[in-house]
Amino acid sequence: PTFTPRSHTSAFLSVSTRFRYIPTMAEEEDYGFEYSDEEPDDEDFDIENAFYNAEALFQSGAYTEALAGFEEVLRLEEEKGEWGFKALEKIVQILYRENDLENMLGRYKQLLEYIKTAVTRNESEKSINAILEFVSAAQQSSLLQEFYETTLQALHEAKNERLWFKTNLKLGKMWFEAGEFQKLTRVLRELQKSCRKDDGSDDHRKGTALLEVYALEIQMYTATKNTKKLKSLYQRALLVKSAIPHPNIMGIIRECGGKMHMEERSFDSAFTDFYEAFKNYDEAGNARRIICLKYLVLANMLSLSEINPFDSPEAKPYANNPEIVAMTNLVSAYSRKDIHEFEIIINSNKTTIMGDPFIQEHIQELVSKFRTQVLLKLIKPYSKISLPFISEQLNIPAEELEPLLVTLILDRKVVG
Repeated sequence: PTFTPRSHTSAFLSVSTRFRYIPTMAEEEDYGFEYSDEEPDDEDFDIENAFYNAEALFQSGAYTEALAGFEEVLRLEEEKGEWGFKALEKIVQILYRENDLENMLGRYKQLLEYIKTAVTRNESEKSINAILEFVSAAQQSSLLQEFYETTLQALHEAKNERLWFKTNLKLGKMWFEAGEFQKLTRVLRELQKSCRKDDGSDDHRKGTALLEVYALEIQMYTATKNTKKLKSLYQRALLVKSAIPHPNIMGIIRECGGKMHMEERSFDSAFTDFYEAFKNYDEAGNARRIICLKYLVLANMLSLSEINPFDSPEAKPYANNPEIVAMTNLVSAYSRKDIHEFEIIINSNKTTIMGDPFIQEHIQELVSKFRTQVLLKLIKPYSKISLPFISEQLNIPAEELEPLLVTLILDRKVVG
C-alpha cells in the first residue's frame, strides 16, 4: 500500500499520543489545562488520507483514478461529514469535465444533502458558489435552471435564508445578462417577497437586501425602457435609509437614474446622478466609473453648464485616462466654442465616444445644441449677416442651417 505522509494536524496528533508530556500538579493548577488519554480515531485518518491521495490524482490530471479515490472516501465515511462533502464537490467537478451532466446533477443533489448538518454554512456557501460558477460557464440554459432550482430548494429546506437570497440574486443577474426578462421577473417576485412584511409593504429592516433587489429591477426597467416603473422604483430606492449597501449597488441605482433623467431631458439631475454613480463605482474599484464619467461629461454639456466637470477632485485624476482623453478634449473645445474642433474630435473617436450606444443616442442633440450656442455667439455683434458666412463658420450646409435659424426665431432667441 502507498504511504502518504500526513503534514496536517491529524498526523501531528497521532504522534503526540505516543509521546505525551505529563504536567506537574502545580502546572495544572496554574494553567487550568485539561488532558485526555483519548486516542484519535484511526478511521478519520484513513478517510483523510484517502481524500488527499485522490486530490493528488485530481491535480495530476488522472481524473478516472481520482474519481475512484473520491468514491472510496464516501465509502469509508459512514456518516455524512466534511470529507464526504469535499469528495462530492470534486466528483461534481470531474463529471463536469467529462461532460457527464446527468450524473453530475445527481451527485450535486447528493452533495446538497450535506448542507443541513454535516458542514458549516460558510463551507456550503463557498462550495455551492464555486460549482454554480463553473456550471454557468457551460451556457446551457436548461442545465443552469435545473442546477439553480435544485440549489434553491435545498437551501429552502435547510432554512439557509442568507444563501438562498444570494443564490436567487445570482440567478436573477444571470437572466438579466442573458436578456431573459420573463424569467428575471419570476426571480424578482421571489426576492421581493423575502424583503416584505406580512402586510405586503417593504421591510426596511432588510434595507441592504432591499436595495440589491431594487438595483436588479431598476436595471431591467432601464433595459426595457419602462420609464414609468423605473421612476417609481428609483424614488423608492433613494428613500431607503436603513441600509449600508455595497457602493456597486448604489452605483447601479444612480447610473440608471441618470439615464432616466436623460430620457426626460432633465440634464442637471442626470449630471448629479452620473456623478454619484461615478463616485460609488470609483470607491468600489468598478470599471464602470470610466463609463459614468463619460456620461456625466455628456450630461454636463447638454445642460449648457460652463463648469468643467474635470475640475472636481474625484474626476481630475482621470482626465488623461486613454478612455477619457477624447471627452476631455471635447469639453475643452466646448468651452472655447470651437465647433470645428468639436466635430473633428467626435468623428475621429468612433470607439471611445460613438462606440457607446447611450452616448450615440444623445450625441446628435449635443451637436445641435452646441451649434446653436456657437450661432448665437457668432451673430450677436451683427445687425446683418449672410447665410453662406454662417454656414461656413458652423461647418454645415445651408439646408441644415435654415431649420436651426427658424427654431431660434420661433423661440425668440433671434429676431428674424
